[in-house]
Amino acid sequence: MIVCIAEKPSVARDIAEILGAKTRKDGYMEGNGYQVTWTFGHLCGLLEPHDYAPEWKAWALSQLPMIPQRFGIKVMNDSGIQKQFKVIETLMASADEVVNCGDAGQEGELIQRWVMQKALCKCPVKRLWISSLTEDAIREGFKKLKDQSDYQRLYEAGLSRAIGDWLLGMNATRLYTLKYGKNRQVLSIGRVQTPTLALIVNRQLEIENFKPEAYWELKTVYRNTVFSASKGRFSSVEEGNNFLETVRTADFFVTDISTKKGTESAPRLFDLTSLQVECNKKFGYSADETLKIIQSLYEKKVTTYPRVDTTYLSDDIYPKIPDILKGIKDYELLTKPLLESKITKSKKVFDNSKVTDHHAIIPTGIHPTALSDPEKKVFDLVARRFIANFYPECKISTTTVLGEVEKVEFKVTGKQILEQGWRVVFAKVQEEEKEGEEEEEWTLPLFEKGENGHHEPTLAEKWTSPPKPYTEATLLRAMETAGKLVDDDELRDALKENGIGRPSTRAAIIETLFKRDYIRREKKNLIATNTGVELIQVIQEDLLKSAELTGRWEKKLRQVERGEYQAKDFLDELKAMVTEIVFNVKSDNRRPGEQELKVSLEVKPSIEGKICPLCGKGILLKGKTAYGCSEWKNGCTYRKPF
Repeated sequence: MIVCIAEKPSVARDIAEILGAKTRKDGYMEGNGYQVTWTFGHLCGLLEPHDYAPEWKAWALSQLPMIPQRFGIKVMNDSGIQKQFKVIETLMASADEVVNCGDAGQEGELIQRWVMQKALCKCPVKRLWISSLTEDAIREGFKKLKDQSDYQRLYEAGLSRAIGDWLLGMNATRLYTLKYGKNRQVLSIGRVQTPTLALIVNRQLEIENFKPEAYWELKTVYRNTVFSASKGRFSSVEEGNNFLETVRTADFFVTDISTKKGTESAPRLFDLTSLQVECNKKFGYSADETLKIIQSLYEKKVTTYPRVDTTYLSDDIYPKIPDILKGIKDYELLTKPLLESKITKSKKVFDNSKVTDHHAIIPTGIHPTALSDPEKKVFDLVARRFIANFYPECKISTTTVLGEVEKVEFKVTGKQILEQGWRVVFAKVQEEEKEGEEEEEWTLPLFEKGENGHHEPTLAEKWTSPPKPYTEATLLRAMETAGKLVDDDELRDALKENGIGRPSTRAAIIETLFKRDYIRREKKNLIATNTGVELIQVIQEDLLKSAELTGRWEKKLRQVERGEYQAKDFLDELKAMVTEIVFNVKSDNRRPGEQELKVSLEVKPSIEGKICPLCGKGILLKGKTAYGCSEWKNGCTYRKPF
């Protein structure tokens, strides 16, 4: 008997139908040589501290750091989960082969592996890896089942992530709560949660401490067109007025006209983060709401796998493009011109080197029916972006006109769309969005070099403005690039390697900050609460709150997934870091009320000759630049700078 284990009952039903397992049983379906069962959420998880050592049940500084010699898993303490696990355990005990049909991503791999390990699965295991839940995709996937060993590195990366989060979360939360919480509240610390909160808090403090400065801009209106002084801003009103008086009585002369033709590409296909950003901007949806909507569209078979971080398609998708375009019938007016000739294959869309496990989010070609209003909106975004990428580029003309008044130079630039290209796909949508708004692009009047005439100059006082608070859209981008503000897509791709969190987990991290009352919403803005600000101010360890440093850990986890870095090395580094943080905080002798100081002036005591807190075996020795454990030859990685 072949046992298939899916990530949820609805997916199991789809798979069972295709495999011919149509007899309903308690917790699974059977037929045609298959038994199809399912998990739901996390059936298994890492053990709690007290499961490793009874003395770890009580929160005590003396028990930190808590570093188990070996991590274990357990079935969650829930009657429904326990019952379903028993079903899975029984089926696997007599299975000839198991097919892991879990969610095709790092978390999905981890969830299913833990269940199979806990159920003591001993038979061969195959892996179903698909990017959509359509009947064709499932059939094709079962024809190309992979061996479980092909996904070992993915599992190791997921396991390292889970253990790393346990080590840092459990130890740092207890540590800071006991040291600074004063029994008033739990100070929750997380590997990704805390640097994300720090981004919001630091931006808020920037805004609060911002001191606006005045500056002046000289502009003039010639032939109903606003020209700006090329000099830019004036730092004093006197300097600005001098220039204003110089140009007030003389005529305006057009000195140069240059026109440059160019093209604009369609916006890139969606990955999860860019979809969440777009939905937050257009509809005000939270990252979590967008994830739930696109997950629902995936389960309804109308869009592909959502938890992706690439905006490209693999080459094997190219032959399927015409059928996908034909399938989205509501967009026939837009797809018909594309289907009349050969579909363009652009490197901006198809690039195998930019696709690992899954490609960008696109429609499957299944005609959507019975969608909710939010689902219709999100599907429309995905469909239009997909269609637009097969249209020609938009052709534009950029015109720059230079003028002069008494040797004071002025400039204006205007853009004209020569050929709409892909923009026709968004024409109706953009018209609706721009109703009542100023047009961003405009065409300049026809100027001639040498012409001159009357103009109306003005000097306007302006003030520098503070940075804007984070919205969920801008916070997601900041998480993706470890806090660096980047608009360029290519540069953003390069920084994704060091982004904090994964696309699939960022929404949950933001929701956790809300639940713990560390942040709140004011319209679209994310505002840190007093509790959130105080937490970040009390944390002195940059390792805990730096998006850049956390991004480096994320990079190492991605390297583990690719086989370029060992999971053991990552965890050894994390254990040493947790040990160091515990030591530093325990040694913090600041009096109550001093926790918010940025630098502690206390001298930390020598730790030479003490038992190593990491392995518990070696003695700490003083080297040239750091303390180290005498057991380093046997694998202990403890190292602490002076």
